[in-house]
Amino acid sequence: MASLKVLPKFPPNLRNFVTTAPKSDAWLSKIFVRKIEPTKESHSRMLSDKEIIYALQTHNFRPDSKVAYLNTIKQTVDFIKAQNSLAAAVELVGSWTVNVGDQDQALHLWKFTGGYEKIDLFNNIISRSDDFKKISEDQGKVVRSRHLQYLLAFSYWPQIQLRKPCNIYEIRSYALKPGTMIEWGNNWARAINFRQNNDEAFAGFFSQIGRLYNVHHIWCYEDLNKRKETRESAWRSPGWDECVAYTVPLIREMHCRIMVPTEFSPTQ
Repeated sequence: MASLKVLPKFPPNLRNFVTTAPKSDAWLSKIFVRKIEPTKESHSRMLSDKEIIYALQTHNFRPDSKVAYLNTIKQTVDFIKAQNSLAAAVELVGSWTVNVGDQDQALHLWKFTGGYEKIDLFNNIISRSDDFKKISEDQGKVVRSRHLQYLLAFSYWPQIQLRKPCNIYEIRSYALKPGTMIEWGNNWARAINFRQNNDEAFAGFFSQIGRLYNVHHIWCYEDLNKRKETRESAWRSPGWDECVAYTVPLIREMHCRIMVPTEFSPTQ
């Protein structure tokens, strides 16, 4: 087995690791998933150093109840702001409804500063609150299904910057083969350098609780035509095609959704 060096351009806070690939011609090696050497550190510690947990809520609401549903989310935001013990620890980062993809769907991204301790605090408070129970009951009447994931941010992605109106957002979600998260991070630590010229990179996450080996990349564009131009520009950058060639074999399933911010979303 031939040793490969870690891909260049890693940020300083991403720990180094070594990958190996089958001995073959360069073009043929791209179809193989390169193996990761054993490590005593968890993958999450190697990919993210932050004591910040993100919660991604995905709700499918009834087509005739969008306004009523979004009102329950706005009430949730107001409820959290009114809790002195939560105001500094829990905040809504983004709130969107899906335009293209899974329609009649909404996604909400929450930030917990202080790790799982703050999530436990949040869950304890809402479990004892009659006001929050009423909000949940009202929401239950207008949603068809719900899913929650706890995520960590990739250390090599730029820090989240809230955007001014008006933008569209694309969330590209990947289900990876188990054991390939480090390899994904290895390649994307390099690939992200090809996608920051227009400041479209909004956030990148990997799952900790919920559906595992899930990755979410969120991009921000002025409109669909700007998205087209930006993606075509990336393909003209030397090295982007190689990063794609190495990451495609890691994916079991992928899909994208185009989203628009809600009126109360902090990022527009």
